[in-house]
Amino acid sequence: MTELLDRIRTSLVGLRMPRALEALDHTLRRLERGELSAIEAIDGLLAEEHANRETRRIAVALKTARLNPPKTLEGFDFSFQPSLDRNRILALAELLHFLGPPGTGKSHLATALGVAAVKAGKAVYRCTLAELIEALGRAEREGRLTEKLRFYSRASLLIVDEIGYLPITSGGANLFFQLVNARYEKGAMILTSNRGFAEWGEVFGDPVVATALLDRLLHHAVVVQIEGASYRLRAHADLIPEHTRAHAAIMPPPPPKRRGRPPKNGTIDH
Repeated sequence: MTELLDRIRTSLVGLRMPRALEALDHTLRRLERGELSAIEAIDGLLAEEHANRETRRIAVALKTARLNPPKTLEGFDFSFQPSLDRNRILALAELLHFLGPPGTGKSHLATALGVAAVKAGKAVYRCTLAELIEALGRAEREGRLTEKLRFYSRASLLIVDEIGYLPITSGGANLFFQLVNARYEKGAMILTSNRGFAEWGEVFGDPVVATALLDRLLHHAVVVQIEGASYRLRAHADLIPEHTRAHAAIMPPPPPKRRGRPPKNGTIDH
């Protein structure tokens, strides 16, 4: 019996099943007391190992996706933002845009959907627009742009946060367009922005590039507009001037009809 147990332990070590190895002695004691059948004992050991591996997979995937600290949909206070349709948010779209003033929960929801995708086994990556363009610009200077575009295109879900918070040069806008074009109808994206689509020409420093971006980004997209107060400032609402508490609606314009990479001379052929 001892020799058999040693062989089982060696096999579990060789198969890299540490959790099953830890649970082996406790499972055998329950088996001896008649609390488990043989098939239940095997099922229990495999379930322990599977749960352990899934926990580790999610932890590594969340770190790789840059989703730490993780947010959850369960942790989002939908009652504080009544403009949101809970059921609509819970159904992850192929392309999702969160628009709204700062502090209204856009990043929380985007991260929570990313966490849910990771738990479902999807490859996810999250970054701000500024971080994304900085990385693409550096890769372009080093002659690695194609490789970097492939890296960002591999994720099943790409989350681009904070569009509109910092100004983007026309060169950076073109780099972002190349990525959007590479992922077009191939992978899901979630975007968050505090600026309406009508302002994206200003955000990206080039109305032509902004038009080409919106052409692809609004196709198949779901736009969620959040109208409400800031989570971060809700404990200090009395300190905020009344005229800054209300924000104008951020409405998307009709999607452009033209497709194609923006020409370098800054014009669109008619």
